[in-house]
Amino acid sequence: MRAVGYKTSQPISAETSLIDIELPVPDATGHDLLVEVKAVSVNPVDVKVRAGVTPPDGQPKILGWDAAGIVKAVGPDVALFKVGDEVFYAGSIARQGSNAEFQLVDERIAGHKPKTLDFAAAVALPLTSITAYETLFDRLKVRDAVPGAARAILIIGGAGGVGSIAIQIVRALTDLTVIATASRPETRDWVKQLGAHHVIDHSQPIAKQVAALGIGAPGFIFSTTNTSDHLADIVEAIAPQGRFALIDDPKALDVVPFKRKAVSIHWELMFTRPLFGTPDMIEQHRLLNTIANLVDAGEIRTTLSETVGTINVANLKLAHTMVESGKMKGKVVLEGF
Repeated sequence: MRAVGYKTSQPISAETSLIDIELPVPDATGHDLLVEVKAVSVNPVDVKVRAGVTPPDGQPKILGWDAAGIVKAVGPDVALFKVGDEVFYAGSIARQGSNAEFQLVDERIAGHKPKTLDFAAAVALPLTSITAYETLFDRLKVRDAVPGAARAILIIGGAGGVGSIAIQIVRALTDLTVIATASRPETRDWVKQLGAHHVIDHSQPIAKQVAALGIGAPGFIFSTTNTSDHLADIVEAIAPQGRFALIDDPKALDVVPFKRKAVSIHWELMFTRPLFGTPDMIEQHRLLNTIANLVDAGEIRTTLSETVGTINVANLKLAHTMVESGKMKGKVVLEGF
Protein backbone atom coordinates (compact mmCIF):
# COMPACT_ATOMS: atom_id res chain seq x y z
CA MET A 1 0.00 0.00 0.00
CA ARG A 2 1.04 3.60 -0.52
CA ALA A 3 2.00 5.69 2.48
CA VAL A 4 3.84 8.90 3.38
CA GLY A 5 6.28 8.98 6.28
CA TYR A 6 9.85 9.73 7.23
CA LYS A 7 13.04 8.00 8.34
CA THR A 8 15.02 10.92 9.77
CA SER A 9 13.77 13.84 11.83
CA GLN A 10 14.24 17.02 9.78
CA PRO A 11 12.75 20.49 9.23
CA ILE A 12 9.75 20.35 6.92
CA SER A 13 11.71 22.36 4.32
CA ALA A 14 14.20 19.48 3.88
CA GLU A 15 13.73 17.47 0.69
CA THR A 16 13.34 14.17 2.56
CA SER A 17 11.42 15.45 5.60
CA LEU A 18 8.52 13.39 4.24
CA ILE A 19 8.87 10.60 1.68
CA ASP A 20 6.78 8.11 -0.28
CA ILE A 21 6.80 4.63 1.23
CA GLU A 22 5.42 1.26 0.10
CA LEU A 23 4.25 -1.08 2.85
CA PRO A 24 2.23 -4.31 2.98
CA VAL A 25 -1.43 -4.00 3.94
CA PRO A 26 -1.59 -4.95 7.65
CA ASP A 27 -3.80 -7.73 9.03
CA ALA A 28 -6.58 -7.02 11.52
CA THR A 29 -6.23 -9.03 14.74
CA GLY A 30 -7.81 -8.78 18.20
CA HIS A 31 -9.94 -5.63 18.51
CA ASP A 32 -8.46 -4.05 15.38
CA LEU A 33 -10.31 -2.55 12.45
CA LEU A 34 -8.58 -2.38 9.08
CA VAL A 35 -9.70 0.96 7.68
CA GLU A 36 -9.41 2.22 4.13
CA VAL A 37 -8.40 5.82 4.78
CA LYS A 38 -10.47 8.39 2.91
CA ALA A 39 -9.31 11.60 4.59
CA VAL A 40 -6.81 12.81 7.18
CA SER A 41 -6.08 16.06 8.99
CA VAL A 42 -2.78 17.36 10.32
CA ASN A 43 -2.33 18.31 13.98
CA PRO A 44 0.49 19.84 16.05
CA VAL A 45 1.42 16.32 17.19
CA ASP A 46 2.32 15.42 13.59
CA VAL A 47 4.72 18.34 13.50
CA LYS A 48 6.21 17.58 16.93
CA VAL A 49 6.85 13.92 16.16
CA ARG A 50 8.31 14.58 12.72
CA ALA A 51 10.58 17.36 14.03
CA GLY A 52 11.72 15.64 17.19
CA VAL A 53 11.53 11.86 16.98
CA THR A 54 13.81 9.79 14.72
CA PRO A 55 12.50 6.24 14.18
CA PRO A 56 14.83 3.44 15.36
CA ASP A 57 17.18 1.73 12.90
CA GLY A 58 16.03 3.76 9.92
CA GLN A 59 12.57 2.21 9.99
CA PRO A 60 9.89 4.36 8.36
CA LYS A 61 7.43 6.17 10.61
CA ILE A 62 3.98 6.91 9.25
CA LEU A 63 2.46 10.05 10.74
CA GLY A 64 -1.21 10.95 11.01
CA TRP A 65 -3.53 10.90 14.03
CA ASP A 66 -6.83 11.86 12.50
CA ALA A 67 -8.57 9.63 9.98
CA ALA A 68 -11.96 8.96 8.46
CA GLY A 69 -12.62 5.96 6.30
CA ILE A 70 -14.39 2.66 5.68
CA VAL A 71 -13.91 -0.59 7.62
CA LYS A 72 -12.52 -3.23 5.24
CA ALA A 73 -11.78 -6.04 7.72
CA VAL A 74 -12.16 -6.71 11.43
CA GLY A 75 -10.24 -8.72 14.02
CA PRO A 76 -11.86 -11.72 15.72
CA ASP A 77 -12.64 -9.80 18.93
CA VAL A 78 -14.38 -6.84 17.26
CA ALA A 79 -17.95 -6.25 18.49
CA LEU A 80 -18.64 -2.57 17.84
CA PHE A 81 -18.27 -2.36 14.05
CA LYS A 82 -18.71 -4.41 10.89
CA VAL A 83 -17.18 -4.34 7.40
CA GLY A 84 -18.54 -1.40 5.45
CA ASP A 85 -19.04 0.91 8.44
CA GLU A 86 -17.83 4.49 8.07
CA VAL A 87 -15.62 5.51 11.00
CA PHE A 88 -13.56 8.40 12.34
CA TYR A 89 -10.84 8.32 14.98
CA ALA A 90 -7.52 9.75 16.20
CA GLY A 91 -5.62 6.49 16.68
CA SER A 92 -2.68 5.81 18.95
CA ILE A 93 0.69 7.56 19.02
CA ALA A 94 2.32 4.15 19.59
CA ARG A 95 1.17 2.76 16.21
CA GLN A 96 1.65 3.61 12.56
CA GLY A 97 -0.42 6.57 11.50
CA SER A 98 -3.14 7.45 9.04
CA ASN A 99 -1.08 8.86 6.17
CA ALA A 100 -1.51 5.56 4.36
CA GLU A 101 -4.07 3.81 2.18
CA PHE A 102 -4.96 1.42 5.03
CA GLN A 103 -4.55 1.65 8.79
CA LEU A 104 -5.20 -0.50 11.84
CA VAL A 105 -7.09 1.07 14.75
CA ASP A 106 -8.51 -0.45 17.92
CA GLU A 107 -12.32 -0.38 17.76
CA ARG A 108 -12.48 0.98 21.33
CA ILE A 109 -11.00 4.33 20.22
CA ALA A 110 -13.00 4.69 16.98
CA GLY A 111 -16.46 6.17 16.47
CA HIS A 112 -19.15 6.00 13.82
CA LYS A 113 -18.63 8.89 11.39
CA PRO A 114 -21.33 11.57 11.49
CA LYS A 115 -23.91 10.71 8.85
CA THR A 116 -24.38 14.32 7.80
CA LEU A 117 -20.68 14.97 7.06
CA ASP A 118 -18.47 13.78 4.24
CA PHE A 119 -15.09 12.25 5.09
CA ALA A 120 -13.21 15.56 4.78
CA ALA A 121 -15.52 17.44 7.13
CA ALA A 122 -15.63 14.54 9.61
CA VAL A 123 -11.86 14.05 9.82
CA ALA A 124 -11.35 17.54 11.22
CA LEU A 125 -13.01 16.43 14.47
CA PRO A 126 -11.62 13.30 16.21
CA LEU A 127 -8.34 14.29 17.87
CA THR A 128 -9.49 17.75 18.88
CA SER A 129 -12.89 16.49 20.05
CA ILE A 130 -11.35 13.80 22.24
CA THR A 131 -8.87 16.32 23.66
CA ALA A 132 -11.54 18.92 24.38
CA TYR A 133 -14.13 16.46 25.74
CA GLU A 134 -11.67 14.69 28.06
CA THR A 135 -10.33 18.04 29.28
CA LEU A 136 -13.78 19.44 30.00
CA PHE A 137 -15.47 16.44 31.58
CA ASP A 138 -12.71 14.09 32.79
CA ARG A 139 -10.09 16.61 33.93
CA LEU A 140 -11.86 19.92 34.72
CA LYS A 141 -15.20 18.27 35.59
CA VAL A 142 -16.99 21.41 34.45
CA ARG A 143 -20.40 20.07 35.47
CA ASP A 144 -19.29 20.35 39.11
CA ALA A 145 -19.49 24.01 40.12
CA VAL A 146 -16.62 25.83 41.82
CA PRO A 147 -18.08 27.49 44.96
CA GLY A 148 -18.37 31.24 44.52
CA ALA A 149 -16.90 31.26 41.00
CA ALA A 150 -18.59 32.53 37.88
CA ARG A 151 -20.17 29.73 35.85
CA ALA A 152 -17.71 30.51 33.10
CA ILE A 153 -14.74 29.01 31.29
CA LEU A 154 -11.86 30.88 29.70
CA ILE A 155 -10.49 29.09 26.63
CA ILE A 156 -7.07 30.42 25.62
CA GLY A 157 -6.44 29.90 21.91
CA GLY A 158 -10.09 29.70 20.94
CA ALA A 159 -9.54 29.69 17.18
CA GLY A 160 -7.21 26.67 17.01
CA GLY A 161 -8.34 23.13 16.39
CA VAL A 162 -8.96 22.22 20.04
CA GLY A 163 -10.35 25.62 20.99
CA SER A 164 -12.74 25.59 18.03
CA ILE A 165 -14.41 22.37 19.13
CA ALA A 166 -14.14 23.07 22.87
CA ILE A 167 -16.25 26.21 22.48
CA GLN A 168 -18.95 24.20 20.72
CA ILE A 169 -18.93 21.31 23.19
CA VAL A 170 -19.27 23.70 26.11
CA ARG A 171 -22.19 25.46 24.44
CA ALA A 172 -23.91 22.19 23.49
CA LEU A 173 -23.49 20.29 26.76
CA THR A 174 -23.18 22.84 29.60
CA ASP A 175 -24.61 26.13 30.83
CA LEU A 176 -21.18 27.77 31.15
CA THR A 177 -20.43 31.22 29.77
CA VAL A 178 -17.61 30.91 27.22
CA ILE A 179 -14.81 33.46 27.15
CA ALA A 180 -12.45 32.71 24.25
CA THR A 181 -9.23 34.41 23.20
CA ALA A 182 -8.31 35.40 19.65
CA SER A 183 -6.02 38.14 18.41
CA ARG A 184 -6.83 38.71 14.72
CA PRO A 185 -10.07 39.98 13.14
CA GLU A 186 -10.62 36.73 11.23
CA THR A 187 -10.03 34.54 14.28
CA ARG A 188 -12.23 36.76 16.46
CA ASP A 189 -15.03 36.37 13.93
CA TRP A 190 -14.42 32.59 13.82
CA VAL A 191 -14.80 32.07 17.57
CA LYS A 192 -17.89 34.26 17.66
CA GLN A 193 -19.44 32.13 14.93
CA LEU A 194 -18.66 29.01 16.97
CA GLY A 195 -20.58 30.34 19.95
CA ALA A 196 -18.22 32.20 22.28
CA HIS A 197 -20.16 34.62 24.49
CA HIS A 198 -17.15 36.91 24.90
CA VAL A 199 -13.94 37.26 22.87
CA ILE A 200 -10.79 38.82 24.32
CA ASP A 201 -7.33 39.41 22.84
CA HIS A 202 -4.53 37.14 24.11
CA SER A 203 -1.91 39.53 22.74
CA GLN A 204 -2.99 41.92 25.52
CA PRO A 205 -3.13 41.28 29.30
CA ILE A 206 -5.81 38.62 29.71
CA ALA A 207 -6.77 39.00 33.38
CA LYS A 208 -7.71 42.67 33.03
CA GLN A 209 -9.94 41.88 30.06
CA VAL A 210 -11.68 39.07 31.94
CA ALA A 211 -12.28 41.35 34.93
CA ALA A 212 -13.67 44.06 32.65
CA LEU A 213 -16.43 41.71 31.49
CA GLY A 214 -18.02 42.09 34.93
CA ILE A 215 -19.13 38.48 35.23
CA GLY A 216 -16.73 37.48 38.01
CA ALA A 217 -13.72 35.19 38.13
CA PRO A 218 -14.19 32.06 35.98
CA GLY A 219 -14.13 28.72 37.75
CA PHE A 220 -12.37 27.06 34.82
CA ILE A 221 -9.51 27.97 32.49
CA PHE A 222 -8.44 25.81 29.56
CA SER A 223 -5.15 26.78 27.90
CA THR A 224 -4.58 25.22 24.50
CA THR A 225 -1.38 27.03 23.50
CA ASN A 226 1.46 29.30 24.71
CA THR A 227 0.60 28.57 28.34
CA SER A 228 3.92 29.86 29.68
CA ASP A 229 3.26 33.28 28.10
CA HIS A 230 -0.07 33.61 29.92
CA LEU A 231 0.62 31.91 33.25
CA ALA A 232 0.62 35.04 35.40
CA ASP A 233 -2.68 36.15 33.86
CA ILE A 234 -4.17 32.70 34.42
CA VAL A 235 -3.21 32.81 38.10
CA GLU A 236 -4.75 36.27 38.44
CA ALA A 237 -7.93 35.55 36.48
CA ILE A 238 -9.02 32.20 37.89
CA ALA A 239 -11.37 31.93 40.87
CA PRO A 240 -10.18 30.54 44.21
CA GLN A 241 -10.47 26.74 44.16
CA GLY A 242 -10.80 26.90 40.38
CA ARG A 243 -9.58 24.26 37.97
CA PHE A 244 -6.96 24.87 35.30
CA ALA A 245 -6.10 22.56 32.40
CA LEU A 246 -3.47 22.71 29.68
CA ILE A 247 -2.47 20.62 26.68
CA ASP A 248 0.72 22.22 25.37
CA ASP A 249 4.31 21.57 26.46
CA PRO A 250 5.85 24.53 28.30
CA LYS A 251 9.59 24.16 28.82
CA ALA A 252 8.98 25.09 32.44
CA LEU A 253 5.79 25.54 34.45
CA ASP A 254 5.96 27.23 37.84
CA VAL A 255 2.81 26.06 39.61
CA VAL A 256 3.64 27.56 43.00
CA PRO A 257 1.66 30.79 42.35
CA PHE A 258 -1.52 28.70 42.13
CA LYS A 259 -1.15 27.51 45.74
CA ARG A 260 -2.63 30.64 47.33
CA LYS A 261 -5.90 30.03 45.46
CA ALA A 262 -5.79 26.23 45.90
CA VAL A 263 -6.19 25.83 42.15
CA SER A 264 -6.07 22.28 40.80
CA ILE A 265 -3.96 21.74 37.69
CA HIS A 266 -4.76 19.14 35.05
CA TRP A 267 -2.77 18.00 32.06
CA GLU A 268 -4.62 16.37 29.19
CA LEU A 269 -3.17 13.98 26.60
CA MET A 270 -5.77 12.22 24.50
CA PHE A 271 -3.30 9.43 23.69
CA THR A 272 -3.02 8.31 27.33
CA ARG A 273 -5.91 5.84 27.24
CA PRO A 274 -4.80 3.97 24.07
CA LEU A 275 -1.09 4.25 24.93
CA PHE A 276 -1.55 2.47 28.26
CA GLY A 277 -4.57 0.37 27.30
CA THR A 278 -6.49 1.74 30.27
CA PRO A 279 -9.59 -0.16 31.42
CA ASP A 280 -11.77 2.80 30.35
CA MET A 281 -10.27 3.11 26.86
CA ILE A 282 -13.71 2.51 25.33
CA GLU A 283 -14.74 5.95 26.60
CA GLN A 284 -13.13 7.38 23.47
CA HIS A 285 -15.47 5.28 21.31
CA ARG A 286 -18.42 6.56 23.30
CA LEU A 287 -17.43 10.20 23.24
CA LEU A 288 -16.77 10.14 19.48
CA ASN A 289 -20.27 8.73 19.00
CA THR A 290 -21.57 11.56 21.19
CA ILE A 291 -19.79 14.09 18.97
CA ALA A 292 -21.23 12.42 15.85
CA ASN A 293 -24.73 12.59 17.31
CA LEU A 294 -24.29 16.28 18.18
CA VAL A 295 -23.12 16.98 14.63
CA ASP A 296 -26.05 15.11 13.11
CA ALA A 297 -28.43 17.01 15.41
CA GLY A 298 -27.01 20.32 14.17
CA GLU A 299 -25.55 21.30 17.54
CA ILE A 300 -21.88 21.09 16.50
CA ARG A 301 -20.28 21.98 13.17
CA THR A 302 -17.06 20.76 11.61
CA THR A 303 -13.95 22.82 12.31
CA LEU A 304 -12.54 22.17 8.82
CA SER A 305 -11.09 25.43 7.51
CA GLU A 306 -9.01 24.35 4.52
CA THR A 307 -8.55 21.32 2.25
CA VAL A 308 -5.18 21.11 0.47
CA GLY A 309 -5.69 18.18 -1.92
CA THR A 310 -4.90 14.48 -1.88
CA ILE A 311 -2.65 12.65 0.60
CA ASN A 312 0.83 12.96 -0.92
CA VAL A 313 4.26 14.29 0.05
CA ALA A 314 3.81 17.78 -1.40
CA ASN A 315 0.41 18.39 0.16
CA LEU A 316 1.42 16.99 3.55
CA LYS A 317 4.47 19.26 3.55
CA LEU A 318 2.17 22.20 2.86
CA ALA A 319 -0.16 21.15 5.68
CA HIS A 320 2.75 20.75 8.12
CA THR A 321 3.99 24.22 7.18
CA MET A 322 0.54 25.67 7.83
CA VAL A 323 0.31 24.04 11.25
CA GLU A 324 3.86 25.12 12.14
CA SER A 325 2.95 28.74 11.37
CA GLY A 326 0.86 28.91 14.54
CA LYS A 327 -1.74 30.97 12.67
CA MET A 328 -4.21 28.24 11.76
CA LYS A 329 -7.87 28.59 12.52
CA GLY A 330 -9.70 25.29 12.67
CA LYS A 331 -8.21 22.31 10.83
CA VAL A 332 -6.42 21.53 7.57
CA VAL A 333 -7.50 18.35 5.76
CA LEU A 334 -6.33 16.08 2.91
CA GLU A 335 -8.55 13.64 0.99
CA GLY A 336 -7.68 10.23 -0.52
CA PHE A 337 -4.64 9.06 -2.48
